[in-house]
Amino acid sequence: MLEKISDKFVDIVKQVSGKSKITEKNIQDAVEEIKIALLEADVNLRVVRRFVNRTIEEAKGETVLRAVNPGQQFVKIVHDKIVELLGDQRQELELKGPDTQSVILMMGLQGSGKTTSSAKLARLLKKEGRRPLLVAADLIRPAAVKQLEVLGEQIGVPVYSEDGKDPIKVVKHALSEAKKQQYDTVIVDTTGRLHLDEEMMEEIRKIHKVCSPVESLFVADAMTGQSAVKIAKEFDEKVGITGVILSKFDSDTRGGAALSLKSVTGKPLKYIGVGEKHEDIEPFFPERIAGRILGMGDVVSLVEKAQETIDQDEARRLQEKMASASFTLEDYLESFARVRKMGSLESIIEMIPGAKGNISEDDIDEAEIKKEEAIILSMTLQERRNHRILGPSRRKRVAKGSGTSVFEVNRLVKKFEKMRLMMKKVAKNKKYQAKIMNGLGV
Repeated sequence: MLEKISDKFVDIVKQVSGKSKITEKNIQDAVEEIKIALLEADVNLRVVRRFVNRTIEEAKGETVLRAVNPGQQFVKIVHDKIVELLGDQRQELELKGPDTQSVILMMGLQGSGKTTSSAKLARLLKKEGRRPLLVAADLIRPAAVKQLEVLGEQIGVPVYSEDGKDPIKVVKHALSEAKKQQYDTVIVDTTGRLHLDEEMMEEIRKIHKVCSPVESLFVADAMTGQSAVKIAKEFDEKVGITGVILSKFDSDTRGGAALSLKSVTGKPLKYIGVGEKHEDIEPFFPERIAGRILGMGDVVSLVEKAQETIDQDEARRLQEKMASASFTLEDYLESFARVRKMGSLESIIEMIPGAKGNISEDDIDEAEIKKEEAIILSMTLQERRNHRILGPSRRKRVAKGSGTSVFEVNRLVKKFEKMRLMMKKVAKNKKYQAKIMNGLGV
């Protein structure tokens, strides 16, 4: 995500951060590059001007020019200004207590990912202990109701729907049903249109009046850039929105919508869609995204993802295996599945401090990983648990079974043995762990 703008910013940071002395010309040149990067990322022109002016004003002060590490001080200013652009800090949903009904109204154009985002949000709130009910109030788009019902069944969240053409009645009846069944959160999926029109706005205004939502969320497609920002602004002026969900954020290489939304609409970005799976929705943390843009990583998100996929007992068992050098090829094979649960390899690399710009695509070659999986899967269980028994004849058999060469099998075994030694050293040596973490900038 945000690859294009991130690559530009990482290059700028590298040029500036190592300088022992910074002049006003250095600052002017760096800011000019930042301006070009933001404009190429399709960031709103007024937002770019404001960002550039504020950055120059602060960077030319005595704090930077006379700082002990002026390059790093300048990078910090840029980081803080990006955080400010993105909305300063995480904005939670303003939901009422579990004993009171909270309504979330979902709005957006057709194709923005509104229905899918409604289901993703329902799953997330259910996981957090809420009792959500999805309401199928999109009665225009063919199969919209059916889509929501299928999604609801997949995530284990009930969906209220009924035959008819009047979404106002559907919402009224759904609220009554939610009260009877004691659902504390009602998520209303409304009609999306191909374009803005007064009929659409009037319908949403009526639904808004009927359900009195605590949150009116506009779902925007990150890929549409400034178009998404403009439409969000119009929805806010004509209906009123409390926040934005930016869908397809994982496919957004530029970042124009994310970097412009808060400044243009005054409304916070609350969630981002980061994939097609039900669990692929994340709260939006401005500081974490700013870190990723500048190549500083996002350790907090990385740890959170790891905690979701690996339980504490399993983590403790792995640590013990690493410390005693009893980590096996079977454990190595299982690690591939664990990593995939955390997301794509590219998205994980983004979160590692210092990795952006230093780890190439060759280092995370998915084809190479699949080849290693095939080699290990061609081994017997005994061989996976004790690679030392892999003599020449066994290696030849494994190579044939995996469609690879003996050379590739030998390379994997050699790589694995090196990795085991490194794991043992790290797991047993606290000082060495600290050294590595410091090297990563953690």
